[in-house]
Order: sequence, then C-alpha cells, then structure tokens
Amino acid sequence: MKLGTKFIHAGVEPDPTTGAIMTPIYQTSTYVQQAPAQHKGYEYARSQNPTRTALESAYAAIENGAFGLAFSSGVAATDAVIKLLSPGDEVIAINDMYGGTYRLFTKIFEKFGIRFHYVSMQEADNVRPLINEKTKLIWTETPTNPLMNIADIEALANIAKEHKLLLVVDNTFASPYLQNPLDLGADIVMHSATKYLGGHSDVIQGCLVMNDPALREQLYFIQKSCGAVPGPQDCFLVLRGIKTLHVRMQRHCENGERIAHFLRQHPKVGRVYWCGFEDHPNYAIAKKQMRGFGGMMSFTLKDDRIEEAKRVLSSTKVFALAESLGGVESLINHPASMTHASIPREERIKNGLGDSLIRLSVGIEDVDDLIDDLNAAIG
Repeated sequence: MKLGTKFIHAGVEPDPTTGAIMTPIYQTSTYVQQAPAQHKGYEYARSQNPTRTALESAYAAIENGAFGLAFSSGVAATDAVIKLLSPGDEVIAINDMYGGTYRLFTKIFEKFGIRFHYVSMQEADNVRPLINEKTKLIWTETPTNPLMNIADIEALANIAKEHKLLLVVDNTFASPYLQNPLDLGADIVMHSATKYLGGHSDVIQGCLVMNDPALREQLYFIQKSCGAVPGPQDCFLVLRGIKTLHVRMQRHCENGERIAHFLRQHPKVGRVYWCGFEDHPNYAIAKKQMRGFGGMMSFTLKDDRIEEAKRVLSSTKVFALAESLGGVESLINHPASMTHASIPREERIKNGLGDSLIRLSVGIEDVDDLIDDLNAAIG
C-alpha cells in the first residue's frame, strides 16, 4: 500500500454500530461487564479505550510495525522505555538530543541508579567503546534536535544486535512519511505525536511502535500500571491528523528546501543546519534512509551575538515565537533558552548548540510569505 493510502486508512474501520467512517470518541471511564473476572473486552479506560485502540493500530501501520502504544506525551513514551531497565543498567544516548529527554534522563532516572553515556552518533562506531556488560539500550534521534545531525540507523541496529541491546529511535523530526526505523533494524520507534503526527498544534501525545510481542507486553504493562495514557479526544485528534500527514509533509519538505537555500545565500546568515545539503556531514546516510529532508532546520547569524539573535526572534510576523514544532504554522525558536534550557550551558556548547542558534519549524504557508518574513526579520 502506498504511503498516502496508508495514512488515510491506518487503524480506522467503520463503526460497527452506526457505520461512522471516523472512529467515535468513546468518552467513558469504565465499561459494563457481563460477569466478574470473566469479561474479555474493555474494562477500564486506563487499560483500554476503543478510540485509543484505533489510534494504536494506526501508529503500528504507519511505522510498518506490529504493535503501537499511545501515551499522554512524547516524554511519557520515553519514560516508559526507560522503565524497562533496572538500577545499575546503562544507556548510550546521542549527545545532541531534545532537552526534555536529557532532563528526564539526568534529573529523574539517574537518581534511580540508571547510568547514561552521551556520545556523538554521526559515526555509529562511536558507541562501541561505551558498551559493557551493564549496557542495555542505545537511544538515538535522527535527525537530531536542533542541529540536524544524522545517525545511521542500520549501522546502530547491527551494533545493538551484535551486543543484544535494544535500539530506540526518536523519529519525531522525520515522521513516518520520511523514515521508518523498524525497517532499518530498530527495536522501538518513539514519536512525540504532538508534532507532525497531530500536525495542528492542538494535542499533546506520544507513541511507541515495536514488532516484538514480548516487548509490547512489557511496555503495555508499564503503560497500564503507570497510567500515562491519552484521553479519547486527544486520540481522535491524532487519528484525524495522521490522515493528512502525507500532504502536509510534502509541503513541509518543499518549503523547507526553499527556505534552507534562501538562508544559506543570505549575506547576514552564518551557518545553516539542514540535512538536505549535499555537503552535510552525513548527507549520504540521510539520502539512503530518508525519503526527503523535512521542514526542520537551524541557523546562526554572522553577527553571532545573542542580542542580534533575539532581535530576529522577536521580529518575525508569520513565524511565531513558540516552542514545539511540526504544526501547519511556522514557528521560530531559541533552543538555548526554550526547548534546550534544561541542558547545562557547557554541555550545549560542547555539543555545538550555541547561545545564538535559531531553530525553525517550517510550516505549510505560502513559501514566498515565509521567505519575505525571514528576510525582513534578519534585515
């Protein structure tokens, strides 16, 4: 099945009672049972909800996986993965990651005895020296947030299998339209569905997709026991968002390419971080494992003062200054003080995330309006 057809029909069957073409919002907390301890259907909405079941089937379908699980946020999905581990276990994590993931790892799970090692994964072999008998999991993002670094998923998967480790890929920036990590050997795919999957900046949600039934059972037990589940209204919104993912992503990619090249040619712009440039360090890998290069990018100014960056951030009219990404509207963001503020400055600088870096989530507006807006703001 082609991508566009899959996104429109994934997880959705006509309602058996009414024939409704869209899955209804089952706004209920509990379900009537025929007899105690003998019921085989829905029991309690923390464990299951028909709207959520449809969405979880959709998540599995669009990532070419066997099982999907929906969570109340991307961070909640990440939290569930790390709860597979025990005190003393170790994780190798990509050093250029979303600030909320770093905060969860360092401020929450390190207190429970789980150790995290951070390393650049632009070369997959960089993880090898960190593997020991306590290592259980490799965590990567690709493209990374916000520096757009690319990790070779297939190469990391081969290393993970060699050492019997789990490989988890945060696929939020690429979305299933551009990349399917399970097909490349990953064990778990994570999304902040708040972003491209929802697509309209009106819902908070996360998901995990996997193929291994035993892994699914472990993660479902965590989902049910810890309770970080989304409500049926949120599930409905993401189901609706997925139906237009392919048409939205096509425009995100088209607009992103135009704007990346515009920025690179602008006399006041310093460096542009976008994985679609042929001189990007891992362009060949990006081209191999992705179907396009997306609408996410970052850039610096030649006048690399934070005051000048803040002037630009506050001067756009179409690009809204806001956290998050992946919605139909274009957003401009200052990672150092917003999405990545929880990462200590020395760590940010060491990883290449400077104080004046500006991140763009390019929306699906008319690209000429977006270019004019950035041109006026940069000056």
